[in-house]
Amino acid sequence: MDFRDRVVLVTGASRGIGAAIARAFAAEGARVAVNYLASAEAAAGVAAACREAGGDGWPVQADVRDADAVAAMIEGVGAEFGRLDAVVNNAFAGHAFDPASRTPFWELGWEDYDRQMEGTLRASFNVCRAAIPAFARRAKGSIVNLATDLVERPVIPYHAYTTAKAALVAFSRNLAAELGPQGVRVNCVAPGLVYPTDSSRDTPEATMQRIVADTPLRRIATPEDVAGPVLFLASEWSGFMTGQTLYVDGGLVMR
Repeated sequence: MDFRDRVVLVTGASRGIGAAIARAFAAEGARVAVNYLASAEAAAGVAAACREAGGDGWPVQADVRDADAVAAMIEGVGAEFGRLDAVVNNAFAGHAFDPASRTPFWELGWEDYDRQMEGTLRASFNVCRAAIPAFARRAKGSIVNLATDLVERPVIPYHAYTTAKAALVAFSRNLAAELGPQGVRVNCVAPGLVYPTDSSRDTPEATMQRIVADTPLRRIATPEDVAGPVLFLASEWSGFMTGQTLYVDGGLVMR
């Protein structure tokens, strides 16, 4: 895939899956805006890695839950790079994939759901709203939203997290239907458990082995496994795809 002269914004890109996605875009020649919330040093490191990979990287701070901060970020990307070709909504509210620390439904409050909705759905809403005018000016653009295979197969019922991701899938489909005539595509990538990340570092070995045993490809995904499908959906190779969800979990979910 050739992303030379293309500009991509990746939210939550200072570490984990977001960092792997940013580096993968840069390796194909993209100029990458590396969004972060608080980890300035880590984001600077990812941006440097993007440049070393053959593309360009620019760290940009913004709380994607804040519409004004997101608008300023998109304006800054335009000023820095002159255009915007794709957005990857990877940022989300922190969540630990540890069954032992999981809160059962009857002990959850609405504030638990609200926190995940803010970090996932509101954040993506803000970024999409701010990016659409840049896409509309060129009648072209791609949005890739990071969901989860738990939406389809909740092997562990992480209620608030999975519900917010399910809402993101519905949001993406509606957006795809509305933006298609404007040349803007919207798709989702839905990974299974990904290791190593901050969210999976406390996942017990027994849980990972149980997932591996149920997975046809017999392993857990790495951040780099997720990056490839994201690049595909942002590229011209998927130019006639919109409103789709790609499950990246080694065959745990088959549709």
